[in-house]
Amino acid sequence: MSAKFLDSPMPRYHQLADLLRQRIARGIWPREHRLPSLEELTAEFGVARVTVRQAIDLLAREGLVSPQQGRGTFVTGMPNRDRFISVVTSLDELARVYEDTQPKIMNIDEAATSPPLAPGEGQPAARYAFMRRVHFRDGRAYCVINIYLDERIFRKAPEKFRTRTVIPLLIAMKSVKIAAAHQVLTIGTADMEVAGLLKLPMNAPVAEVRRIFKDAEDTVIYLADVTYRGDAIRVEMNLKP
Repeated sequence: MSAKFLDSPMPRYHQLADLLRQRIARGIWPREHRLPSLEELTAEFGVARVTVRQAIDLLAREGLVSPQQGRGTFVTGMPNRDRFISVVTSLDELARVYEDTQPKIMNIDEAATSPPLAPGEGQPAARYAFMRRVHFRDGRAYCVINIYLDERIFRKAPEKFRTRTVIPLLIAMKSVKIAAAHQVLTIGTADMEVAGLLKLPMNAPVAEVRRIFKDAEDTVIYLADVTYRGDAIRVEMNLKP
């Protein structure tokens, strides 16, 4: 097995296509650049010729490269670099992010359970509704999210919470008062389960966000652990001079 690839539910040619796509996105292979030959790519990545052909064919269907008989394969397009999820610093901005993306939601688990609270994160409510879901945009899965919502709040509008994004609903509920909100972003890599759900190579870069909302009594009413694909998220902030 090539050192560039790890065991993954993603086919090897998909992993190779992702590596080649990143070279195009980073400008290593600019538009009109001629790709290395089939033999050179086979030797570099330690894969079979058919794997390279399948990867090139996938990029050609995306409009990124064009194989030309007798001349080679040339870069003809650039990957979509629309990072449509921004890490924001206020609840109102966060609500607008989810309203603007209008994700399709696939619930893959629902139960009553306790959240994995660390010391200092707040006091637990009596019971929580747990939802594990995948969000899609333009047919592509972009995040996996584990949500723990105070069951008292969940019972106020269970069908809405099951079918819509939770944060805009919470902020719009006059009976719910969010006294404190905090989020932490870390950079990680996709494990086998997340890679399969987001259609990524295993160990692809991901952004992991942990969000906690608390009420005036320091009770955690909402906890979410979100894993975003790395190519969907952008962090922008002003720096104090």
